[in-house]
Amino acid sequence: MERARPLPSRRWLLKGAALAAVPYALLSDTQADAQAQAVDYPSAEWQPATASNYTASNRPTGYSVDYVIIHVTQETYAKTLSIFQNPQKKVSAHYLVRSADGHVAQCVREANIAWHAGNWDYNTRSIGIEHEGWVDQPEWFTDTLYERSAGLTAAICTKYGLPKDRAHIIGHYEVPGTDHTDPGPKWDWARYMKMVDLA
Repeated sequence: MERARPLPSRRWLLKGAALAAVPYALLSDTQADAQAQAVDYPSAEWQPATASNYTASNRPTGYSVDYVIIHVTQETYAKTLSIFQNPQKKVSAHYLVRSADGHVAQCVREANIAWHAGNWDYNTRSIGIEHEGWVDQPEWFTDTLYERSAGLTAAICTKYGLPKDRAHIIGHYEVPGTDHTDPGPKWDWARYMKMVDLA
């Protein structure tokens, strides 16, 4: 006849529960690390676009990154984020810079292809940066917006070996076949490029 095994003690059960809980206690730190690693630019906040509004890729392996394309949203920061998160809109950009404080949101990973240029070839080979504001209202182009955007653009150029010049940092209006005018005539290119160079 088999001998009955004693029931586990209360202490043994509590120790086992505590050990089992350890991975869950660590989970919040793991999630925080995953959130922090979700951005390609350390100063950015992850605000993901819906996967319906960009193409998954493995850049720069699949496609080279040859341009940074500068945009102006013609919308507020919050509205632009909601557009990128709406699967019906079919548009996104890698980054969005807020006017008031230069806060940077990353909406699409740089490895993926954001739908921002209106030209597939340029989409595949560029990083798109949207800026909160309107092309005919230069008050939206604050000092902080210029500074933070210039720092972001400089970091992208360094990462992908792009010269910090107007041949590689272009406006949306310079994309072949586009009907867009942004960032518009009020965007101070000379000032911006000097800031990119100094960043």
